[in-house]
Amino acid sequence: MDQPMHDARYAPPQATVADVADANEGPQLAGRVERLGAVILDTVFQSLVLWLVSVLTPYNPWAAQGTGAWSFNPLSMAIGALIFVLLNGYLLATRGQTLGKVLLKLRIVRPSGEAVSPTRLALRYGAGFVAGLVMAVVWVYSLIDCLMIFRKSRRCLHDEIADTIVVKA
Repeated sequence: MDQPMHDARYAPPQATVADVADANEGPQLAGRVERLGAVILDTVFQSLVLWLVSVLTPYNPWAAQGTGAWSFNPLSMAIGALIFVLLNGYLLATRGQTLGKVLLKLRIVRPSGEAVSPTRLALRYGAGFVAGLVMAVVWVYSLIDCLMIFRKSRRCLHDEIADTIVVKA
């Protein structure tokens, strides 16, 4: 009985223990001011192109009697959507960026850090377009969308709809 007892209950673990990844690791979220700046830049670019279209072509969405920039005009909405796609479509599809996001070094990704699919981009930008079809809804949608950025996650309504985040590029 001089031999020690070998009881497996007291043996050291045989498994390899790895550190758990920090939950905060991953892409760094873009700041609220940076995101606002990108939206303002995108709006300026879009407005400049729309202005050029109205100056260089017979089409002027504000020339008709009784209409203004905020009037419901399906043709203007379609032209605006087309201009947005022409300005940003390639960058969005290949890099997850609009012109404003390129200048401010931001990009759109999935929460996991993966690239965003064209379907998710359509959801992200299409929600606001669809809300714009009903003018009463667009104001409510826009207000909720903008205010949601003040949450801890910094995700707006369009981010939630498309399951995306905006990070520093």
